[in-house]
Amino acid sequence: MTRSAPDARTAAADGGYEPDPRRWQALSVTLVAGFMSLLDVSIVSVALPSMTEGLSATPATIQWVVSGYALTFGLMLVPAGRLGDAYGRRRLFLIGLAGFVLASAAAGAAPTVELLVAARLVQGLAAGCLAPQNSALIQQLFRGAERGRAFGLFGATIGVSTAAGPVVGGLILALAGDADGWRWVFYVNVPIGALAFVLALRLLPRGGSGDRGHIDVVGVALLAGGALALLFPLVEAESGGLSRLWWLFPVGLVLLATFAWWEQRVVHRGGQPVLDPRLVTRTRGYASGAGLGTVYFLGFSGIWLVLALFFQTGLDYTPLQSGLAVTPFALGSACTAVLAGRLVERYGRTLTVLGLAGVATGLAAAALVLLLVPTHALGWALPLALLLGGLGGGFVISPNITMTLRNVPVEMAGAAGGALQTAQRFGAAIGTAALPGLFYVVLSSAGGDYAVAAAAGLAVALLTTLAALALAVVDRRRDRRDDAAADRPRTPGAGAEREFHGATAWHG
Repeated sequence: MTRSAPDARTAAADGGYEPDPRRWQALSVTLVAGFMSLLDVSIVSVALPSMTEGLSATPATIQWVVSGYALTFGLMLVPAGRLGDAYGRRRLFLIGLAGFVLASAAAGAAPTVELLVAARLVQGLAAGCLAPQNSALIQQLFRGAERGRAFGLFGATIGVSTAAGPVVGGLILALAGDADGWRWVFYVNVPIGALAFVLALRLLPRGGSGDRGHIDVVGVALLAGGALALLFPLVEAESGGLSRLWWLFPVGLVLLATFAWWEQRVVHRGGQPVLDPRLVTRTRGYASGAGLGTVYFLGFSGIWLVLALFFQTGLDYTPLQSGLAVTPFALGSACTAVLAGRLVERYGRTLTVLGLAGVATGLAAAALVLLLVPTHALGWALPLALLLGGLGGGFVISPNITMTLRNVPVEMAGAAGGALQTAQRFGAAIGTAALPGLFYVVLSSAGGDYAVAAAAGLAVALLTTLAALALAVVDRRRDRRDDAAADRPRTPGAGAEREFHGATAWHG
């Protein structure tokens, strides 16, 4: 195919980049798979009571159906991102998708709770293998304004899947029945995943960075050990894990400090680290964006459990009704995330600042509604406040991903995206452990007032959102100062990547 002169000049300026004619179809396939993997973080929560009864399981054991998935998901992200960079994102995506489908079928057919937990652990590993390939493929397939739009769709997928889990789970249980309806929460992944696998075989581009090199096994072990030590007490929080396993926190910090030292050593010796420390120290916007995402997800993930407890135990809502009550946040977030993808090239970090301000306003309004509005009117008043927060939320996730990864070289996109999502998983794990715990503490001290307990949870989420807002404001000021000091590209695309390679001399 013959390209026009401007197209040829653009490709030459961008290291030979030529748009893949099937890039948008490929993106659709990866987003469907990503939606399934993220949905399974929260969709199972509404089915836990029927699982407990159907498998004669204890509450502590059945909790591992949720926490085990989240644990292995988080542990796999960075290693899988590095493997995708080295051995091909298409290959890792297909391996992860096949594993996810098979593990979903095994979970649905599990005759005992032990086998169900084992299937969920494998399913989490497969999901962790899938997730970093999504952001890496966007980096690989898109440039400039198109990349912003692609990340906008990715951000909408994250926002909707996080908030839609309880709704979808409640709907499946309502249609399939309470007895074995929980099995269809897993079975539904099988036909969708199989179709996505066939399409991925046809549409996803082949190849990785072209430099397989050596996999940093010691780095992988140190990172996995540190992450496991920090996450394990959190996933065991409901069964007293924070008090029994507190000693794992300092162990995890020591392991992660050792990991950072080891990675620096690998770089100095000319090796290939699992997570290059120069992503944090030299990549413009990466460290601040990862920190912002971690803090934001701390509150963003925890509020859904708090609201589920409030609606189902305080107002006697069914799981489906409870899910529908928080749907306005997901809908608002989905709409503005797509819009944000089109605007991020022009407005950059300003979108994140405005979005976080909107989320903070929505959370504050929701807390006031809980404290001031009569119980019989909460069913319509609270969703309106959540809609306001959701409209702001769509301007947070996708612009932050775009701004965080904008200067990352394509050959490191998988590891960088995996590390970013790992940081978000840490924040989510802390939030989902801490906010429900706070809910029960306030509920006890407030004499069983569910509205006050839920408002306290929202207040903590508001504080974390304000902290993320402060980080976004600082990063926005830094961007403006840097852009005033030198004529640098401010938007995602080829120029930013050329700046990165020239300024940091990774390959020199």
